[in-house]
Amino acid sequence: MQHTLRRLHSAELLAIGTELTVGETLDTNSGDLARALVALGVHVTRIANLPDDLDVVVDAMRTALTRADLVITTGGLGPTPDDLTREAVSAVCGEDVAVHPDTLAWLEGIWARRRQPFPSVNVKQAWVIPSATVLPNHNGTAPGWWVDRPDGRVIVTLPGPPREMRPMWTDGVVPLLHTRGVGADLDVRTLRLTGIGESQLAEVLGETILRRSNPIVATYARRDAVDVRISARADGARGAALLADTAEAELLGLVGTYVWARGATTWAEALDEALIARGWTVGMVECGTGGALVGLLGTLASLRRAEVQTERSATEDAALIAEAERVRTVGDASVGLAVTACPAGNDTDVVVAIVTPDGSRVEHRLAFLRGRHGADRAALAGAAVLLDVLREPASGA
Repeated sequence: MQHTLRRLHSAELLAIGTELTVGETLDTNSGDLARALVALGVHVTRIANLPDDLDVVVDAMRTALTRADLVITTGGLGPTPDDLTREAVSAVCGEDVAVHPDTLAWLEGIWARRRQPFPSVNVKQAWVIPSATVLPNHNGTAPGWWVDRPDGRVIVTLPGPPREMRPMWTDGVVPLLHTRGVGADLDVRTLRLTGIGESQLAEVLGETILRRSNPIVATYARRDAVDVRISARADGARGAALLADTAEAELLGLVGTYVWARGATTWAEALDEALIARGWTVGMVECGTGGALVGLLGTLASLRRAEVQTERSATEDAALIAEAERVRTVGDASVGLAVTACPAGNDTDVVVAIVTPDGSRVEHRLAFLRGRHGADRAALAGAAVLLDVLREPASGA
């Protein structure tokens, strides 16, 4: 069958399974796929959760194919009668399923290795339609499909369990997307900011920047940062990288003082890089934060000691510096970090003390809100101050 060569610019995601629509299971697959698609320059227009109802799934799939270049399903590829994704794709494409001999042999081999009889219900997992290419599943028994439609649109079916879906997406689907030109003319980069809220950031950047169509500049409020994503597509003689470089330079001129990392870097990763560059280790103590600092930085490879206190023993700057020095000493670490937080009306007072081989510093911050939200922001304040200290020129440099 002759197929139209179509650029895959838009996608809809359909997560299939009644367990999703009744709230028993949370759909994490769609979020993972959406982030991956956006990074490839594919615009995700809709995400839907669907029950195990053939008519509902067929209708949703047919409608999605009228709007999007790429339709991706997750779930419904099991062997039981309520796993209906294959039947739905077959109905939408008007093609009959047939057993794929190689896939059936592979499935039978799995049970043979287990020395168990092969269940007849699993034969449907070897079904395929003529326009589908089988996507191997190296972590389960549910292969996926890549289906080329005559108009150039594509249907991709993936298994529901994330441990099966993610490798199939990365190893099977993404390479096929690249053969269709997806991501080839795109440059996507992310700046991670702290110390500025999303609304303030949007005001600084202004509508002129935020409404551009190429490069696209968008802001996202995360739990640990405010991200700015730059997405540039090649435009004639101007390559995607050049467009992204120009946009990034403009943004850094406006908000560069707030940028602490790029890409998907975590606070622990950024701090570890800075600590390793100095040849330093760290000990930390927190009070009034409910362990938020440990939650944020507990994976630090350079962490030598972490304490969580329930009672605020240090109230003055000098006393808090002493606490930082104490945890530094008992942890046999190069750096001591002490963070305290206490309610201040509807917000949270935060004090951060740091002791390093080069000296000490105390900073006072006011974190928005109190309780859990205030505690999380207090931990972020501690991480931000520590990173600032670590990135300062070394003593005597």
